[in-house]
Amino acid sequence: MINHIQGNITEKTPTQVIVEVGGVGCQVQITLPTYEALKDVISCKLFTYLHVTKDAYALYGFVDMVEKNWFLQLLGVNSIGPRTAITILSYFQPNQLQQIIVGHQVDRLKSIKGLGQKGAQRIILELAGKAANVEGVLSSNTSQTAVYEEALAALVTLGIPKSHAEKALTQALKNHQGEEGMQVEELIKVVLRG
Repeated sequence: MINHIQGNITEKTPTQVIVEVGGVGCQVQITLPTYEALKDVISCKLFTYLHVTKDAYALYGFVDMVEKNWFLQLLGVNSIGPRTAITILSYFQPNQLQQIIVGHQVDRLKSIKGLGQKGAQRIILELAGKAANVEGVLSSNTSQTAVYEEALAALVTLGIPKSHAEKALTQALKNHQGEEGMQVEELIKVVLRG
């Protein structure tokens, strides 16, 4: 998995950038807020997600971990692919999306091209509990977001269902919120002790 990419931007459009890394130009799909953040810069660091299908590899990039975390949450929703997730995050900032989901505002979500009533309802249904919990714990601390993501990947690799791992990690982070930032190993141990 490619966690992030850093290099000079050689091309830039509202939907993608080409980042040159070691002489190789990497095409990275981006959201409009990421494009706005990169508008006046010549080099960047993007947090990435590599989507692999039988036909293609696609790299998606985000200016911060909060946006990437929301992208991953959206991908976890049944029938939501990376293009739809990128489109949603181009329409709504993470804090707006959180308010839409927590407030069950189906009409605002279904206004996105390609996302109908059922898709909007599915997003709200599947992310309602996560939106209130994960965002509140992670939004203020991007280093904790990276720890959360790494711990989640490790727990899923160990065979724990993703939804159970997400709930347990969110609870563990809430319980230790006043402490100095937890390390990945500590967080995994707390969850496994359960």
